[in-house]
Amino acid sequence: MSNQDYSANNCFVCGPDNPIGLRIQFHMHNDICHGSFTPSENHMGYKNVTHGGIVFSLLDDVMANWLFLQNKVAQTAKCDLRYRKPLPINTKVNLEGTCIKQKGKVAFMYGKVISDINDELIAESHAKFMIISDL
Repeated sequence: MSNQDYSANNCFVCGPDNPIGLRIQFHMHNDICHGSFTPSENHMGYKNVTHGGIVFSLLDDVMANWLFLQNKVAQTAKCDLRYRKPLPINTKVNLEGTCIKQKGKVAFMYGKVISDINDELIAESHAKFMIISDL
């Protein structure tokens, strides 16, 4: 397989070519993957609260992008997710993902969604990712 086979340009969360995607841009700083997002009415679950699946997608992608920015292609193998607070729509959040450790082809990751307004923890996740290729 070529590196082209692992293009993420149409990814729902980070793909710049996905017309209905979230288009989050991720970057590394001090060994932490960072991004930010502000949910709109299109991301709502119940009244004025962001759908939990969107929150999970944010966590999943910030952890996966930590690996991707290290030139590793990986897929989620297992995820333990904890929702701490509802995420009101139109509330900017900051995303952080880190690698706790790597053992062979398994990366043990941690991600969190944090309110930009008051630094409250909205949700967090511990996950295992299977590394399937190096770029």
